Amino acid sequence: MSLIAITVIGHDRPGIIAEATGALAELGVNIEDSTMTRLRGHFAMMLVCAGDVSAAAAEKALAGLTADGTLQVTAREVATEELATPAGRPYVLTVHGGDRPGIVSAVTSAVAADGGNITDLTTRLTGQLYLVVAEVDVPASADEADLTSRLDEVARELGVDVTFRPQEADVL
Repeated sequence: MSLIAITVIGHDRPGIIAEATGALAELGVNIEDSTMTRLRGHFAMMLVCAGDVSAAAAEKALAGLTADGTLQVTAREVATEELATPAGRPYVLTVHGGDRPGIVSAVTSAVAADGGNITDLTTRLTGQLYLVVAEVDVPASADEADLTSRLDEVARELGVDVTFRPQEADVL
């Protein structure tokens, strides 16, 4: 049994997910982790799948997606790793304000300075309003008040609003 990382990227259209997952199901491949989204009219999907097939076989099975030239598919084998349990506390970080370069870099750098790990991050631009939502694992040794203060300073420098709060237990 091997793990295969698969990406599908390109112009969005109806049916991409159904077509890709159908081809993988026919191969007997199990989707273990995935993220799929639409970004400014472009589709992006990343999957980690397990199965008794090679990456080349998975890519070949998904070749139909690339037939019209609007999508690219890649597949590669990845090492099997133990699922790590978070070593710290889960938080949700949100940022919203006027769009400008460097927002994501500044807030994620502040989190990383305390050893925080971004486990999921989504951004959206609507007009001039920029939104960031991130799930963050903060080490138990980190000082929450210090990190919150650093994020507040970043918010002032960028002219955005930042919220940093513990994640509810029932949220994925």
